[in-house]
Order: sequence, then structure tokens, then C-alpha cells
Amino acid sequence: MKQLVLLFSLCAMMAVQANAQRRGASASSNYQTAVGIRVNPWLVGGTIKHFIAGPHAIEGLITTNVSNRSNVTFTGLYEYHIAPFPKPEFRLYFGGGVHLGIYDRYDYDRERWDRDGKGTYVTPGMDGIVGLEYKFKKIPLVVSGDIKPFFNFTGETNFIGEEIGGASVRYTF
Repeated sequence: MKQLVLLFSLCAMMAVQANAQRRGASASSNYQTAVGIRVNPWLVGGTIKHFIAGPHAIEGLITTNVSNRSNVTFTGLYEYHIAPFPKPEFRLYFGGGVHLGIYDRYDYDRERWDRDGKGTYVTPGMDGIVGLEYKFKKIPLVVSGDIKPFFNFTGETNFIGEEIGGASVRYTF
């Protein structure tokens, strides 16, 4: 747990330092809000991203497991966007946030399922995110791919699992 807090603190310090160094440069995106879908082989869900000021964005995710749609996760993320590439359409982003998962015990908490039987449980957790996005110039579309490790406070506490990565397609406005 201490390592996770240290990682999020380090990311926050890097964001503040990068913002202080780039004050004169424009690191903001070329869209304000985007709505779309997020997928990987095991999950599907909705995503909305909104830039609050310059390179600072918030993203909300609602995802469910493809094989067991009774599982649902609500995630809120803060993301800091930078443009380290020569093409401004590409943006690197990183950040963190929290989630609240509602899971079937059989899939995510096998010990309780063996002991208590069927049912669901709710667990909060923390998330990190690192990704790359591309904003098309001529159409209002942005695509992104990211890695989103997470930590559940109860039940399974995987940092790496089927939910770790994803690809998103969003309509921008």
C-alpha cells in the first residue's frame, strides 16, 4: 500500500513540475469533451473525458465484464496530458483515481464464495493510468490505448488482471 501511495505521489509531483516548466507552451488538447466506448477482450464500457483547464482532464469510466454482466465498475480518473512527440495529434497522458466495483463473488472473491455462497460484494479501490491518444484532424474522433493497473481494498487485490489495459474510441465536441 505504501508503494502505491508513493507511486501516485510521484506522478502528482511530475505533473506539477511539468506544468511549471511548460507554462508558456500550450499543452492543452484540441477538444474539450469526448464521449465513447472502452474495450479489451474481457471488458466493455462507456467513457467520458473532459478537460478542466489546459492539460488537466478528468475521465469517467463505467465498465462491465463481457462474460458476466453482473459485474460493473465505476471509475473516476485525473489525467495530465503532455505532447512529447513532434506531431501534436499524439498526446501522452498519465494520472490516477479511484473506483467502486460491484462484483459477483465467484469471479472476484473465491474465498467468500466458497464460504458464503452466491452473492455480490462492493469494493473501493485505487487506479493508475498511462496511455497514448491520437486526435484526428479532419474528423471529431480520438482513439487511445492505455494501461490502467488497479488495487482493490477488499476481495481480490490484483494490480494486473484482465482489466489492466484498454482501447477507447471517443467522439469529440
